[in-house]
Amino acid sequence: MSETFLEFQIPHQKLFNGIQFPLVLSPNPKSQTPPSSLSLFTQAIKTEKSFLDSVLHKSGAVLLRGFPVNTASDFNDVVEAFGFEELPYVGGAAPRNKVVGRVSTTNDSPPDQKIPFHHEMAQVTTFPSKLFFFCEVEPGSGGETPIVLSHLVYEKMKERHPEFLERLEEHGLLYTRVIGEDDDLSSPIGRGWKSTFLTKDKSVAEERAANLGTKLEWLEDSVKTIMGPLPAIKFDKTRQRKIWFNSMVFAYIGWEDARNDPVKAVTFGDGKPLPTDIVYDCLNILEEESVAFPWQKGDVLLLDNWAALHARRSFDPPRRILASLCK
Repeated sequence: MSETFLEFQIPHQKLFNGIQFPLVLSPNPKSQTPPSSLSLFTQAIKTEKSFLDSVLHKSGAVLLRGFPVNTASDFNDVVEAFGFEELPYVGGAAPRNKVVGRVSTTNDSPPDQKIPFHHEMAQVTTFPSKLFFFCEVEPGSGGETPIVLSHLVYEKMKERHPEFLERLEEHGLLYTRVIGEDDDLSSPIGRGWKSTFLTKDKSVAEERAANLGTKLEWLEDSVKTIMGPLPAIKFDKTRQRKIWFNSMVFAYIGWEDARNDPVKAVTFGDGKPLPTDIVYDCLNILEEESVAFPWQKGDVLLLDNWAALHARRSFDPPRRILASLCK
């Protein structure tokens, strides 16, 4: 039980093993000190941190709705209150911009583009354990951030495609992406190498890439990044279960722009091509098991990157969802 936070239900949740996904918390009207201001809210987060940690561990995703969070700066204060260490966005593919403190925009690609399901930065060796999202401006329509539990995807894939899963566990996945020098905002994977590796120096870029398990091959006006082979299935020690931790569907369907053919973007770790029908069936599983709730202004979504994948639906502007990544 919590003094400040009250669990409530929204129409789009799903129940898995008796646990709501996502778990939704709102201000408790019976609280002695209701979080009616940002400072009271951040104080409540610090006071009830163990409660919030436990519900995140239980559900995999927690939506904080109805709290006084209005601006990017407010959101930054909320992230800081949780006390998780920041993870710099090094090696990620999405074009993003820093907003304030630990807060950046989410993928800045055009609104008509869907972003397929993925674990954040699963294609590199250093990835966040937790992600925060904040709705500063509600979408005109669409623009949900669907989420899906990773262990369910693993279980369904094992059930439907056991031989494929066996190969995947044996060989892992190899990701290949060609990136330009500067950001290309028309592409969902348009982050240039300078902002991918936070440097203008090629040798520093090579060093930072190597730290992420990535090899660079310099081309005339771009660079080919080769990531992996990386495990596609991981073991979540804290929950004692196997998870579908990869960017297979995202890369195979979504890594498409002037420089990249998505079918060549991801292969088995031994370089052999993936079976198209199974990749698309995995997409079906992701869609079937996912939850997509409409964003409301002020929503803060805390996602355990070990427990859940996320995506982005296309939308009619305006929409401004901000993010923060944690180690």
